[in-house]
Amino acid sequence: MTAEDLAAEARRAALQSYSPYSQFRVGAVVVDSEGRCHTGANVENAAYGSSICAEATAIAGAVARGVRRIEGVAVACVDAARVDDAYPCGNCRQLMNEFRVEWVVVTAGEGSEVRRHELSELHPHGFFLPG
Repeated sequence: MTAEDLAAEARRAALQSYSPYSQFRVGAVVVDSEGRCHTGANVENAAYGSSICAEATAIAGAVARGVRRIEGVAVACVDAARVDDAYPCGNCRQLMNEFRVEWVVVTAGEGSEVRRHELSELHPHGFFLPG
């Protein structure tokens, strides 16, 4: 799939978001080492710290299906005014680092530009535990 295809899939995933508090719908697509796609959307909670980012739900879903190697992640914030407002948070960047994600595609709403980055650009000093 191209970056544009993945961005479109992430936008579709964002439409499943449960975001009654922020009204900020985010979707994500994880591409595993076999090329399979796993989607996720952000899930908010009145206890806001218990909310879950789209990237985390997509990664957790992939892991629950036995995935241990993730090639890339596409993220779309369909309610963002610009792509600069759509980047993954620090916690999600470290989670991506845990699974050795190589690349990240970021986009905002329909018609937004699509940007592709190496994770090392977005999270240059991530860490791994030995093993």
